[in-house]
Amino acid sequence: MNITAALNRRHLLLGTAALAGPWTSTALAATPATIKGSVDTRQRFKPINPHIYGGFLEHGANIINHTMWAEMLHDRKFYYGVLESEEPKPDPANFRAAMAYIHKWTAVGPMASVSLDKADAYVGEHSPAIELSPTTPRGITQGHIALVNGKAYTGRIVLKAGQPTDVTLTLAEASGREQTVKLQATSDWRTLPFTFTATGDAPEARLSITATGSGKLLIGAVSLMPADNIKGFRADTIALMKEMDCKILRMPGGNFISGPYDWKNTIGDPDKRPPIFDPVWKALQPNDAGLDELLQMCELIQCEPYWCVNTGFGEARSGAEIVEYVNGAANTFWGAQRAANGRVQPYKVKYWDIGNEMYGHWQFGHMAREQYVIKHNQFADAMRKVDPSIYIVAPGGFVDEMTTGQGIFVAGQPEVKVGSDRDWAYGMFKFSKGKFDALATHAYPPENKRFDLQSGQLFDVTQTLTEWARQPAQRIATMADAWEDYKKLFPELNDGKVKVFFDEWAFSFRDSYRGTLAIALAFHEFFKHTDFIEMAGYTMATAWMNVTPTGSAISTKGRVFQLYNQHFGSIPVAVGGNSPQPARAYPAGGDQPRVNTGSATYPLDVMAALTKDEKGLTVAVVNPTEMAQSLELSLDGFATGAQGKTFTLVGKSLDATNAVGAPPEVVIQQGSFDARARRFDIAPASIRIYQFPKASSLG
Repeated sequence: MNITAALNRRHLLLGTAALAGPWTSTALAATPATIKGSVDTRQRFKPINPHIYGGFLEHGANIINHTMWAEMLHDRKFYYGVLESEEPKPDPANFRAAMAYIHKWTAVGPMASVSLDKADAYVGEHSPAIELSPTTPRGITQGHIALVNGKAYTGRIVLKAGQPTDVTLTLAEASGREQTVKLQATSDWRTLPFTFTATGDAPEARLSITATGSGKLLIGAVSLMPADNIKGFRADTIALMKEMDCKILRMPGGNFISGPYDWKNTIGDPDKRPPIFDPVWKALQPNDAGLDELLQMCELIQCEPYWCVNTGFGEARSGAEIVEYVNGAANTFWGAQRAANGRVQPYKVKYWDIGNEMYGHWQFGHMAREQYVIKHNQFADAMRKVDPSIYIVAPGGFVDEMTTGQGIFVAGQPEVKVGSDRDWAYGMFKFSKGKFDALATHAYPPENKRFDLQSGQLFDVTQTLTEWARQPAQRIATMADAWEDYKKLFPELNDGKVKVFFDEWAFSFRDSYRGTLAIALAFHEFFKHTDFIEMAGYTMATAWMNVTPTGSAISTKGRVFQLYNQHFGSIPVAVGGNSPQPARAYPAGGDQPRVNTGSATYPLDVMAALTKDEKGLTVAVVNPTEMAQSLELSLDGFATGAQGKTFTLVGKSLDATNAVGAPPEVVIQQGSFDARARRFDIAPASIRIYQFPKASSLG
């Protein structure tokens, strides 16, 4: 498809179908008294890939450990050893430090009685060794454990002592209630199970491990989980993730994956997996939610896994080995290791991400583009040799991403031009042709800021709600502009075989109703580019939930995902109107597309799609203003039945949110409407999907 054809397609979907030609900067933003929109179901486009409703999940300090993983104890394999007293929590305003913070073990009894045994360490570099007293209990303790009344908890502890030693595990609640379990340590490392049942709600319980006697007590590892955990994951968050119906999940991802991460440290006996320090988040990773666990979690929530491999510090051999472990038969070397770890049948993972943001100068293992393409090709060849059927995604680094902060800044040349030496995607197209099926791109537009193409710096802007909500859609559109330029340089892209995975994107990390407007508009922009955008992964998938140590709920952001995932159609159709979007106020490039996004129903944004069976037409209307609007809608090529359904995201205010333990402030509300009506009152700051039924042939 040439650029004129591509722009025409985009204009039809953007809502400029009623205009005579390509939309230019001379378009006016005057809103007519009545906004008129038109939907033409005779002009149809490539179906929306359900993978648009995907997510991204990385360890990122404790994102997985403290939301989905059921482990209640921190540093359970004693990377930090034992401290004399607890460390203070960092200021919550220091986001990275707060994310990385974990509770440490502290000594029961004199600190001098605790040492770290390296000669007989059970896992990692050392294991705590407690010099016992015949009269006074000594050991270790950890607090801040949250319990639910009547809930059962199961645990295990790995112990060793020079002679048989009785060990006491005490679970104490702040109220003074406590319960104990007696175990015996022997001269060999032994893993011993234990159970507790909470006798009351206790947000600040404490587990102590103590003993009296002589000699030393060694503690190798300890674990405590709710008894209802599902393969190590919290039952409540697994249930919510299943309710979310996530279509595809990219993991584990992040810069951490490019550094010291080694997938081989995340398989086998969890208690023998060495904990490691993540230099990106400056946080501990226990390697408990490992390769098998995350893939099995995808099975639990019925989601397609999309695995990211380490091309930073990693090498092609490791990429081939992980494919064999995951997809190889049980009689292959690594397939046999998987079978020995309890999984005989291959996982059959189709989607593989070779590298995370390797175009970024901050990325561990970053190298020059001309060197990295060789490394990518080595990975692709080695991995496909093991399994030729895999679908490979490579780090894209499109010019919009490279310009707005993801690339290498050059003074005086802030804008990265298509085809230049700093255009990473261009290098992938040129030097790695045939070695990938899709290129990945990421976008995190900052709130209330714009990128200056002259200085290369962000500057503050005052925005209306409409302008604020359109920022993610604008960034998607800038990437689409770049894609059209790449198609001119590489005409083979016009056959549509190479796709784009927008596998990291987010905007406004606060969970508020305001943010759902931006997500809805981003969806509309994705739907306008179904010819090449195949997947999107929201950062983070855990943002679909609000999670506390003992509870969880679908978040505000989760609800807008459900609204579109469950109720919007799958075959986009053309939308037109009498109210074009305003002319762009900034030069095209960076974070400003050539044409402002949105349908020709300004300030409303209208997107339409037929259902898969074509028995229904869905029309999504977003009003990103704080004023009520009126919309007249005409339907061409679709005869409707009498009664339609509406699905509306309802919020108490722009700041409304959903939190554990409180009534939800943002919900999806179902209603009905006269599907033969053509005038609709659109509430301020609203998102509604109208479902028009197809008229019966008998009617």
